[in-house]
Amino acid sequence: MFDRRQAITGFAGTVSLLAGSGLTGFAAGEPRSTGTQAGKHALEPLPFDAKKLKGLSERLLVSHHENNYGGALKNLNKVEEDLLRTNKETPGFVVSGLRERELTFGNSVVLHELYFGNLGGNGKASGSIEKAIAGAFGGFARWEELFRATGMSLAGGSGWTILDYSLATGDLRVHWSGGHSQSPANAVPLLVLDMYEHAFHIDYGAAAAKYVDAFFANVNWDEVARRYDRATKAFRALHG
Repeated sequence: MFDRRQAITGFAGTVSLLAGSGLTGFAAGEPRSTGTQAGKHALEPLPFDAKKLKGLSERLLVSHHENNYGGALKNLNKVEEDLLRTNKETPGFVVSGLRERELTFGNSVVLHELYFGNLGGNGKASGSIEKAIAGAFGGFARWEELFRATGMSLAGGSGWTILDYSLATGDLRVHWSGGHSQSPANAVPLLVLDMYEHAFHIDYGAAAAKYVDAFFANVNWDEVARRYDRATKAFRALHG
């Protein structure tokens, strides 16, 4: 199970709010806020048996996990080590470049862990999360239509599609991210879809729609519901 709670820059505000609300002990696919020394982040294992997902091959999943998620993690560790060596004499352009890379690689790590953390299920939503989504979007089918359309808008390019929960308003929203550093500052990611070509090209080539079908067939809705329950508790703690 993923157990990362690293407050990377792009998610620091959200994670701090959650931690301040007493929501400790995060499990699959949630970033850590404390406890990991800079430059010492370790690869988290896949939280499911890669041989058993429907429509997503073991080869694809292992490559994605080891090369793309693993590569972002290694780069994040290196950038953090370089940042530790900066001081008042370090040129501004060097610090700025490192901080930009810290944000990019850090958010890539977090988003990949959220993505893998919300896979491994049977793809069938139920209970509180299904009702919440249906209520927010005028029906669960309508939400899925919007989420799929947003994902497909990135086909042939790269980016993320995210269902998130606003800690400002308590709303569920769908967001498009064209890069690792684009995300609402006050949002808690609930469901994350990786639309970078490395997430599907081995299995589907340019047939991104078939990959999105396979993604939905493997969503772990219990994990999404758990994230939603924690987010709503944080919202109530913040707003009384």
